[in-house]
Amino acid sequence: MTPAPQGSAPEDQAAALLAGLTVAEKLAFLHQHQPAVERLGLAKFHTGCEALHGVAWIGRATVFPQAVGLGASWDRDLVRRVGEAVSTEVRAFKQDTANALQLSGQFEKPPMVSLNVWAPVVNPLRDPRWGRNEEGYSEDPYATAEIATAYCGGLRGDHPTVWRTTPVLKHFLAYNTETDRDIVDVQVPERVLRDYELEAFRGPIEAGVVAGVMPGYNLTNGVPNHVHPLINEVLHAWDPELAICSDAQAPSNLVDREKFFPTHVESHAAALKAGVDSYTDNSADSQPTIDRFTEALRLGLITEADVDTAVRRLLLLRARGGEFAPESDPYTGIHADVIDCAQHRDLAREAALAQVVLLKNQDGALPLGGSAADAPAGRVAVIGHLGARVLTDWYSGTLPYGVSIADGLRAELTAHNTEVVAADGADLVVLRATDGIGEFGPFRHQDWGTSVQCPLPVHTLQSVENDKYLTLTGAGDLEIEAQADAPDGWFVKELWEFEAVTGDGAAEGLAGEPLLLRSNAPHSRKYARIDRATGRLLADAESPAEASRFVLEPIESGIHEACELAAGADRVVLVLGNDPHINGRETVDRDGLALPPQQERLLHAVLAANPKTVLVLVSSYPYAIDRAAEHVPAILWTSHAGQELGTAVARVLTGRHNPSGRLPQTWYSGDAELPARADYDVIGSGWTYRYSRREHVFPFGHGLSYATFEYRSPAATVRENTPGAFTVAAEVSVANTSDVPGHEVVQLYARRVAGQDLDPEQEPLRVLVDFERVLVGPGESRTVTFEVPQERLEQWSVEKSEKLLPSGEYEFEFSRSSEEPAATVRLELS
Repeated sequence: MTPAPQGSAPEDQAAALLAGLTVAEKLAFLHQHQPAVERLGLAKFHTGCEALHGVAWIGRATVFPQAVGLGASWDRDLVRRVGEAVSTEVRAFKQDTANALQLSGQFEKPPMVSLNVWAPVVNPLRDPRWGRNEEGYSEDPYATAEIATAYCGGLRGDHPTVWRTTPVLKHFLAYNTETDRDIVDVQVPERVLRDYELEAFRGPIEAGVVAGVMPGYNLTNGVPNHVHPLINEVLHAWDPELAICSDAQAPSNLVDREKFFPTHVESHAAALKAGVDSYTDNSADSQPTIDRFTEALRLGLITEADVDTAVRRLLLLRARGGEFAPESDPYTGIHADVIDCAQHRDLAREAALAQVVLLKNQDGALPLGGSAADAPAGRVAVIGHLGARVLTDWYSGTLPYGVSIADGLRAELTAHNTEVVAADGADLVVLRATDGIGEFGPFRHQDWGTSVQCPLPVHTLQSVENDKYLTLTGAGDLEIEAQADAPDGWFVKELWEFEAVTGDGAAEGLAGEPLLLRSNAPHSRKYARIDRATGRLLADAESPAEASRFVLEPIESGIHEACELAAGADRVVLVLGNDPHINGRETVDRDGLALPPQQERLLHAVLAANPKTVLVLVSSYPYAIDRAAEHVPAILWTSHAGQELGTAVARVLTGRHNPSGRLPQTWYSGDAELPARADYDVIGSGWTYRYSRREHVFPFGHGLSYATFEYRSPAATVRENTPGAFTVAAEVSVANTSDVPGHEVVQLYARRVAGQDLDPEQEPLRVLVDFERVLVGPGESRTVTFEVPQERLEQWSVEKSEKLLPSGEYEFEFSRSSEEPAATVRLELS
């Protein structure tokens, strides 16, 4: 059999190839790693290349801001261009692998690269404690869908038939907790499911820029997502050609962890019937998957037609990437020189700038010099662990370079004769055996606090001698040495617990009492002991009785050093936040919203030493910073924004760039009692800006500017499209009343204020129905127009099992945030 002609449509190519495959070959194609079929000219293929905010796990590549940072830009065009750059670099690694890997210098054996990218994550950020908060765009499903559509549009490209890459959305559905994520049964009321969760997926799918979807690990309403009927009933109703790719090891979890089926044969058959096409299971070993489907076919649990449906979708996924018609592929000319090219560096800087959010600016505390044209004289102190570092997360690529905040400020302020000095704020300590047989260090000690998965605080110890972190090394990870560049990896081996010798909880560490040092790495959990023969530190003690006793002796106080530096500075930039590999990442949920206690102490000590302190939060998620919001004159937030983090923050601090980012999530108060992590009843439990009546530090959509704006002449009219369907046309004039240009993010919210069956407990407080980011010059005005289709105002009717528009009077709010309407207009809708 000969494959379809190269000029034929991808659908025809897939159909022709499917007709030429044997049953055994088709069964083998159901696994993530598909074998070559030489007689048909088919090469090996595998689904999955990580591309959340840059190409990941392959080598050095442009690192853009985390997804939550891209969401904070509220800029569709920018995010589309980021997706375009990322997919171009994926193509470069795929098509020019040798040169690309020579540039990265990381791999002895080239990794296999796929044009099928597993990105973006479109689960709405319901709970800011979710470990994977950094991977989503927004707590609002509409904003999530809009940003995801933009990113997928860039990943897909503009060619009518050939896709630059084929994006897969993650994770269907109601996946928002890491705690017992592969067995937790998330209960989602029907209205929440239809109005909140599914809407984030629907937008990009119906826009035609998505090639597939990945189910989540959890169960939803009693059914594992990998056999959930909504895959076929909803996803394939929106797009029958969507390829459904399982999450890693999730097919086997149906039996091994969830106990939902008695055998793997039955579970795999059920997943195939439910619409799952590609099985990421048992790593690269496809034989168990093949054996299970072979037996399922023999027993009649599945038919060859079921297999054909899945394989056809997978072949179409490949055909869309141009694999079967290379002469018609417009992207084959992409080579390794695009990786971290000047254009992509500029885009990384633009994206980093766009996502910085100015949370507070009391009495013109920023810019640092008082205006965009001035700079502070004398000395600026940058204090904090994150002030001189650029960190990555689990789904980051390797940084080609990294500009820290301290470095960025030096670049901005050197010409103004301003000295920039930095201090870590960490204590210098020595780890000393109580019996006198060993001493280790000195180390910079950081206490990162606790998480749901670890109720004891976790600590890092960074050697002063070589700047490396204490980590597990050697065969079996049984040795302990300062060899790691940073906390990193799937199993983070650089985290340590200080356990009280009495076994009754955490040791204070610096109080001088004996403690046990225990590895926090899930695959280890061993205690440390000193080998008397060699004096080496080993992680092989199974119990406290076998472990060595230590004391953590302070040499220098990090807070004392920071306060001395702060007191002698004209201005202080205090940089706090998280390390994306610690206490808030995939597999690890946060247990609260507070900063780690060590950072809280540093914050208040530095502020007391110098009230002219600016707080910069570099984090993957919101914090409850009630006291800081009250007492610190200026506060910025940024995600871990990639290689240009420091440039972006420095330009905002100095006024060279006017901040325009807006919060993609509500920042709850520390006094706010949050629902349980698995409580997905957004309506009943009052999650997100739509329903929350809790205390908030900063609302959804909040962000300040160095410019000032007025909203004038709001108007809205109803335009009937067809009988029974209409569009609301709304507009407002935005005037810049300052002497500096600025971007304003105009947010349009709708809320029903009167009407039949209006229930304040069930009705959303307001719903985002559109937004636009506009640049307005000094003294200028811009008219911003919105077209809001009726469906964006509809709500799910449980009684009628469909979306309907509740009749009544609606208020449309042209707003600066979800809690700051600047102009309103009312309409009667039915």
